[in-house]
Amino acid sequence: MSNSSRVNSPTEETSLTPDRSPGPEEPQDEYTRLGEKTGTTFIQTLIHLLKGNIGTGLLGLPLAVKNAGLVLGPISLLLMGGIAVHCMDILVKCSHYLSGRMRKPFLDYGNCMQYGLEVGPVPWLQRHAIWGRRVVNAFLMVTQLGFCCVYFVFLSDNIKQVIESANGTTADCHLNQTVVMTSTFDSRLYMLCFLPFIILLVFIRNLKYLAPFSMLANLAMIISLGMIYNYIVWNIPFPVALPLLGELKNYPLFFGTAIFAFEGIGVVLPLENKMKTPRSFHKVLYLGMAIVTCLYISLGTLGYLCFGDGIGASITLNLPNCWLYQAVKILYSFGIFITYALQFYVPAEILIPRVVARLEERWAWAADLAVRAALVTLTCVLAILVPELDLVISLVGSVSSSALALIFPPLLEILTFHSEGLPWGVICKNFLISIIGLVGFVAGTYVSIEQIVLRNSARDALNGTQPGVH
Repeated sequence: MSNSSRVNSPTEETSLTPDRSPGPEEPQDEYTRLGEKTGTTFIQTLIHLLKGNIGTGLLGLPLAVKNAGLVLGPISLLLMGGIAVHCMDILVKCSHYLSGRMRKPFLDYGNCMQYGLEVGPVPWLQRHAIWGRRVVNAFLMVTQLGFCCVYFVFLSDNIKQVIESANGTTADCHLNQTVVMTSTFDSRLYMLCFLPFIILLVFIRNLKYLAPFSMLANLAMIISLGMIYNYIVWNIPFPVALPLLGELKNYPLFFGTAIFAFEGIGVVLPLENKMKTPRSFHKVLYLGMAIVTCLYISLGTLGYLCFGDGIGASITLNLPNCWLYQAVKILYSFGIFITYALQFYVPAEILIPRVVARLEERWAWAADLAVRAALVTLTCVLAILVPELDLVISLVGSVSSSALALIFPPLLEILTFHSEGLPWGVICKNFLISIIGLVGFVAGTYVSIEQIVLRNSARDALNGTQPGVH
């Protein structure tokens, strides 16, 4: 590889002149892409990868294990983790090959799909390759905005519980007695209360100003997870009498929640590009995802063992009503509040430049803020329409995360390396993964929407017979 100037940004498309591109089976050591001289280290990249995969989805996994069963749930999480990291590895490999072939220093997910279609064997797809990038970017936007919807529901549910149980909150965390809740108002009104504060948060356009708060948010979430583990490990009731296999009709809900949790594929290529030594990224990827998978399986299984059939949409909702664990809910909510701005950054960077480019320069600043406020309001409205945390997580996971994490990468590998002579075993394996993702996409979306309709109908019926109940 020739010595070129340093890559300045992950989206910059300056010329790259590698001696050759890696083949589909070529070891990573044979090919090193340009890294940044001031890029991230191994440990920094590992931390970013962990941050990109740990969020609200983790807290919903105990309910997901309930839907799949005490044995089938952990096994399915292990298999899904293996498939997810394999698909991430496929995406990195395709990016290496295509960036070399197209002489680009870096390709994001959308560009990989576009160039994969261009070099593929189907003439019609070659002519319409631009739609590959557009479709991937659309799914990325849906995913990120879906995360933001989930954050609204998570914040409202947890803060509502903290406020309503405040009068019965004690300093004794061992009693865990049922607390009489003081009814306030509907969780959807809590979302409206959060709306102006989140709008002000996303008005901070430069992420470097959020860095100190992001660090505090990460610390708050780490402390909260530690306290959650401490509680569930010491409070598992014995003997355990929980179903080993869940009902088949609930398995699509498990799939949606699990793939929502594992959907960190959008951060893989940017992280790899920013490393000082990109050739080390495979080690980061496998180590990081091994840690994530162990965390998911342990929290999902232990959480279900601890709380049983009473497990909530988020495990935080099952914690005792003592001040220590109320603080845990507040700390994790603070972390999610700050994370909203980070997740919002992706769709904002896709949409806002396109809107501003159509206006006169004097209106650019106002248009920027208006689009940000409109997008936040949209996520709030969608959350209000579906204020069910577990179903929103499952729906977002089924619709967008399954496409990005399972369906697209295997097909991209077939298109990218078709001229290199992919073994039939690899082709069959890739089609099988994509079919699994497609079945999960259809079944998970259908069951999630069906449950949303049923719960909304039940809520409307309850409000109709008991107008005083919120």
